Formats: sequence, structure tokens, C-alpha cells
Amino acid sequence: MRSTFGVRDSNASPGAGRLEVVATPIGNLGDLSERARQSLAHADVIAAEDTRRTLALLSSLGLSRPLVSLHAHNERQRASELVARLAAGQVVALVSDAGTPLLSDPGAELVRRAAASGFEVRPIPGPSAITAALAAAGLGSDRFCFEGFLPAAQRARRARLRELAQEPRTLVLFEAPHRIDASLADLSAELGAERRAVLARELTKAHETLYRGTLAELAERARSDAHLRRGEITLVIEGAAVTTRAADAELLRRALELLVRELPPGRAAAVAAQLTGAKRSDAYALAMRIAERA
Repeated sequence: MRSTFGVRDSNASPGAGRLEVVATPIGNLGDLSERARQSLAHADVIAAEDTRRTLALLSSLGLSRPLVSLHAHNERQRASELVARLAAGQVVALVSDAGTPLLSDPGAELVRRAAASGFEVRPIPGPSAITAALAAAGLGSDRFCFEGFLPAAQRARRARLRELAQEPRTLVLFEAPHRIDASLADLSAELGAERRAVLARELTKAHETLYRGTLAELAERARSDAHLRRGEITLVIEGAAVTTRAADAELLRRALELLVRELPPGRAAAVAAQLTGAKRSDAYALAMRIAERA
């Protein structure tokens, strides 16, 4: 038996197989929609990031369906096998370990190949740590920027945060618990100690906790509170204030990124300072950082 709800993809071939991208709970099983349950129950096969976790979910729902793994290390090969199943007229359900697939999770290769081959791709929406954290943070969600996980290495992480320092949209990040104290310290240093933020831990689970404060306050708490450094973590950070100073800093950065490609850092700084009105010392310091990253 196949589910029949929804509208067919306009590019899909009639009577062909279908890929359903299914959002599953991020913690609380009560958040699974009836539509998602039907999709899982009726799929010919379920492609799961971790088959053990999905098997536990299916068991809790009283369901039993064929499972195949699809993760970062086997997606290319597995996508070919699953597209072949679609060609045979099967319905494939794609799930991640928790939440909505493809958001910092595998599955993009399969979705691209299924769509390119003319098969219907049907989203089954539901839970997401991104939207859940935004809804509870109260830091502005009309415009936001999802950055996934920051680089694990500090040098790369600090470099990425410098690029994000003047981003006016609310930032949403994931972070591993064993790196959260180091990442908060870097966030405070690069984005500003007084920038407001909310750390959402174990969303929808029994130990769900929201920590509110400035980045400096959260960094200090991460060093002293072992509970904060446990479980799934989503960070929501208010965007940078759009000021004339911020706009001038962005103009200086863009000018130097172009000039450093053609000129030594000292000469590039002198030209950029004349163009933007910035202090030559500030321009030179930024030119050196850009040159080091090049």
C-alpha cells in the first residue's frame, strides 16, 4: 500500500517511483506527524543515516520496514542503488538521525539525482532544531542565516567567525558539546562579548534547557557548568547592528581582499585607507590577516 496524499512534482514522470524526504522527531516522539508516520509505514524502503537509530524509532511506532544506510561515506554509491529502486517504481523514504534531512545531514546527492532522473521528490515536513531554537530564542527570526557546524580547528573557526562578524541576520549554529566552551570563547572574541545569544540544549527532550545571555556570559557559564556541555546544542545569536561604522569596516575589508591579490600588504593598506578613510594602521592589520589566509 502506498500513501497518496500530496501533489505530484511537475517534473516527475507519471507512475514512476517517488522519494519522500521525511522529518522525524529531534527528541520527543510526540512531534512525529501523522503524515510522517504514514510515509514510514508505506515506504518500500527507508534510507537512514543510522539504521540503528531509525530501527529504534520504527520499533517505538510499532512499524517494521526494510532499511538501508545512507550516510556521508556511502551516499554516492547508495544513491545509485536507490535511484534504481525508484526506476522500479518503489517509494523510498529518506530520514536523518533526527529532524529534517539535508540540514547538516546527508541526502543532498540522492535528492539531486532523483530529481534529475525525473522522479517525484516529496517533502514531509516536521521537526527541526533550527526553527525550534529560533522560535524560543526571541532574537529575531524574520531573517536568519544557518551556518551548520563551525570548523573544528580554532584557526579556521576564528577565520570563519571574522567573516560572519558583520552579518546582520540572526545566526543559527550547531555545535558539538565537547567544543562548545572553546567555540563560545571564540564567538565572544570575534563577534563581540556583548552580543546576545541563546544556547538551546537537548531541545524537546527530558533535559531541554535554554541558556540566555551575552556571548561572554555564555562562554563563562560553559567553563563552569558541566550540564551545559552535554547533549545536542543549537546556538542562536543576534545579528550585527547595521551601523555606519560596520558598513565602513565591510567596505575596507572588501577593498583589501581585492588589493592584496595584486599588491604587497603595506601598499594595499595605503591605497585602501585612502579609498575608505580608514586609519592606515587598521588597514595594515587587516591586510596582514587577509594575506595570511590567502
